[in-house]
Amino acid sequence: MQITVKLFATLAGHLPAGAKDNAAALEVDEDATPAAIIARLNLPREKCHLVLVNGVYVVPSQLDQHRLKPGDALAMWPPVAGG
Repeated sequence: MQITVKLFATLAGHLPAGAKDNAAALEVDEDATPAAIIARLNLPREKCHLVLVNGVYVVPSQLDQHRLKPGDALAMWPPVAGG
């Protein structure tokens, strides 16, 4: 099945070749989870601070259980600092 992965800030460098506007289409297994995509893209899991599927926050404890569906958009941001 195909999903869209969107990576922002320092995570964007992990997108596959051909990515455009911080997004890339990925062919993934039917039982794919956000954690599986994090591993596939060699992202440091601790740097994937904010994870959204179709705009809905996925709590860190659910990254291994949340099953992605065809057409889902998985977006991730690293921790943000500022003041």
